[in-house]
Amino acid sequence: MNHFPKVAHPTLRSWWNSQCRVTCKDLMLPIFVIPGGECQPIESMKGVQRIGVELLVSFLTPLVELGLSSVLLFGVVEEREKDEQASAADSENSPVIAAVRLIKESFPEVLVACDVCMCDYSSNGHCGYTDHNGQIQLEASVVKIADMSVNYAKAGADVVAPSDMMDNRIAAIKSALRQEGLTSTAVMSYSTKYASSMYGPFRDACQSAPKFGDRKCYQLPPGGAGLGCLTADRDVEEGADILMVKPGQFYLDVVRRVKDTHPNYLLAVYQVSGEYVMVRNYAESSGKYEQVVIESVCSLKRAGADIIISYFTPELLEMMSRENGVLSL
Repeated sequence: MNHFPKVAHPTLRSWWNSQCRVTCKDLMLPIFVIPGGECQPIESMKGVQRIGVELLVSFLTPLVELGLSSVLLFGVVEEREKDEQASAADSENSPVIAAVRLIKESFPEVLVACDVCMCDYSSNGHCGYTDHNGQIQLEASVVKIADMSVNYAKAGADVVAPSDMMDNRIAAIKSALRQEGLTSTAVMSYSTKYASSMYGPFRDACQSAPKFGDRKCYQLPPGGAGLGCLTADRDVEEGADILMVKPGQFYLDVVRRVKDTHPNYLLAVYQVSGEYVMVRNYAESSGKYEQVVIESVCSLKRAGADIIISYFTPELLEMMSRENGVLSL
């Protein structure tokens, strides 16, 4: 006869729950950065704003005091600044370049990661260059992604995070960083990124929806768990320092498979915008807001996440401040 472990006593349950704890060091805050000195609420993402570069220090100060240790930056520019070459991505006027410098000057202890992709800056909204038929021009796109990575690293980024899903871009980025002597800059690859329906609010935030077609030809098919493991294998071979599964909440099986396959690598998991909105909407109606939010991130941790990228980070840090810095179920 099999005997199931007893969990009737609260202490017994707490011992089991201790296997899944989230601390401030596990969390990475995504930030949408715009030029200037104003904040713009994002209608489709309650509680999230685009933050003007001039307001970043005042925005981050209370969060750093609560234990915030890492951020992931996304630049947002006006439509008139976008072009086919995605020139605004890493120009001197780029909000990301300005934000990196400011954060590293004001909070040197905070790890700064920069998303590296052309879609936020391209006039057609795609993650790479396209030809007149709308087909991705792989080699030229990879060169641009590597150049962006180098310029973000030169500005002071600790981590560059290519989210474009172009083949062979990790090797190109690592080579470009070495050539510039930027060997301490880590590469966090969006190694396992699916063509999900959960990105809508993010595209509103970055104003980055593709103007034609979709991204299915370079993002992974949602049913392809094995393919997600293969792309992680590829990026490990090319030199990625950190792997990522995106989305997270809907792909916990993939999170576990990638972590089991590469246990010696850090694994980031992105609780994406659509997942954030779904969890938040239910949490607000449930009467158990904090419990629902905590369970959503603990599930990512339990599945294998070392780094949790979540828009809930400010609220989670506040909760942690009342729980001795640790959240568990």
